[in-house]
Amino acid sequence: MNKKCPRLTKTYNKTISVIESCKTEIQLEGASRMVKNFKTMYKQVGYPKALSYSLDRAIKRKKL
Repeated sequence: MNKKCPRLTKTYNKTISVIESCKTEIQLEGASRMVKNFKTMYKQVGYPKALSYSLDRAIKRKKL
């Protein structure tokens, strides 16, 4: 990931770990809101679209 923005990397990794730790549908809904907040916050400063797709895939994988 981008070494210029360590906060982006830290936030992305934290979001992924929250998604992976979800055990119930309610927790997964909270993680989905976290992903939405991530996208909103970093959209203003710009971030690679691959991160967005990766987070969406992680949510979908967990739902199955």
